[in-house]
Amino acid sequence: MALLPEPIKGVKKVENYIGGEWVASRGEVRDVVNPATGKTVATVPLSTKAEFDEAVRAAHDAFPDWRRTTPLARSRMLFRLKELCEGAFEEVSRIQTLEHGKTIDESRGETRRGIENVEVACGIPTLMQGYYSEDIASGIDEWLIPTPLGVFGVIGPFNFPWMIPLWSAPYAVATGNCVVVKPSSEVPLSQNRLTELVEEAGFPPGVWNVVHGGREVVGHMLDHPDIAGVTFVGSTATGRDVIYKRCAETGKRVIAQCGAKNFMLIMPDCDVDRTIAAMLTSFFGNAGQRCLAAANCVVVGADDRFYRDFVRRVVDAAKSVRVGYGLDESVQMGPLRDREKRDRVVRYIESGIKDGAKLLLDGRAVKVEAPCTPDCFVGPTVFENVTPEMAIGSEEIFGPVMSIMRAGSLEEAIAVANANPYGNGHSIFTSNGKSARQFQYEIESGNVGINVGIVAPVAFFPFSGMKDSFFGDLHTQGREAVRFFTESKVVIQRWF
Repeated sequence: MALLPEPIKGVKKVENYIGGEWVASRGEVRDVVNPATGKTVATVPLSTKAEFDEAVRAAHDAFPDWRRTTPLARSRMLFRLKELCEGAFEEVSRIQTLEHGKTIDESRGETRRGIENVEVACGIPTLMQGYYSEDIASGIDEWLIPTPLGVFGVIGPFNFPWMIPLWSAPYAVATGNCVVVKPSSEVPLSQNRLTELVEEAGFPPGVWNVVHGGREVVGHMLDHPDIAGVTFVGSTATGRDVIYKRCAETGKRVIAQCGAKNFMLIMPDCDVDRTIAAMLTSFFGNAGQRCLAAANCVVVGADDRFYRDFVRRVVDAAKSVRVGYGLDESVQMGPLRDREKRDRVVRYIESGIKDGAKLLLDGRAVKVEAPCTPDCFVGPTVFENVTPEMAIGSEEIFGPVMSIMRAGSLEEAIAVANANPYGNGHSIFTSNGKSARQFQYEIESGNVGINVGIVAPVAFFPFSGMKDSFFGDLHTQGREAVRFFTESKVVIQRWF
């Protein structure tokens, strides 16, 4: 085993970044543990409400001057940030693997996707242009001016610690707003490094702030009168019942991107080799801790020979996935983020067995090599004879578990998928254009894949979602993010 060097030596003390200064928190401190090795790599504070107030005050004070900064000047700072991120590309990727556990290739992909959002936000001089009409009535002109709103809160999740805050923060500051980012306290290191790059890029004090913390900070963000809006990625229970509800109560804009139970439909005319390759990355990539991970594989058609051969090949391929430390470039899947998440996945596997599904591949006893400890690992797991009524067929597991179902027709398969309350990233694998179009037209999913296993929109398209997977009106990324972070000021003017 040849391991890449770990990017952090010793135990790093993570601090808040408020008003252009690094500030030690007065709150309780927790350890950040590498889930692959069990080694403590950092300490992170659970900041206080007062510290969050300080960050909002700094952002509020910075807003008037930042709003008056020209879009071109703001764009130049983002270009500098983009170049600094490129220079730190490998370091940042290794930090993600260290704090989260994902493989180095997955981390590099996450780093690239995050930087692409900074790159798109660099285009704000044109993305933020309004429009104008002369003589809408006699001697009267009218135009629309996209106007920034003030201070926004960005709540990051644990599964993509670098990328997901970058779905929002670059667009917020590009449009003239200021931000307070609250990273997941489980994985604060990549956002800490990003903030160092923000500082080096020369953003004025107070424009970009970071406050680490837990539920107390989130709750205070939702109630704070000087927070104009919030973006969130996390569970449906939190997104719907806490974030969306409380933002509505306090009149805040909100994007709440939530849970998923994604269906992948397999037609008998698919390219089997390419389909199985895509399935492995979709079901087991990021150890299944991805809101776009496939969860239910629905094999369509009554051909038993095709079904049996396909399932056998899927299981054989899943058995070959190498599990271990993500800083080993030959490893294809890392651990779950922590022991609690690992135990949750194990309980779902046990429930699947109890409910009568057939366990074809059991990942509970996966073996890993030193320096790994087994505490957070579950290997690829495959069930068949799964029904939509089972917990493993209906609930979000957020782990490397594939549930195989059968459907007699494409119509039946689409109906099964649409009956599930989630609608985040469903896909179909087929060589038939008619089947693909029918699926695209009828499926209730914000992101739709045609022979694509991970339905992840690029940065200049919105990251969509439907039903219990999304709460809000606009989405992160691209033009919708620009619209979210601005209000349309309409000016109607006549001179006598």
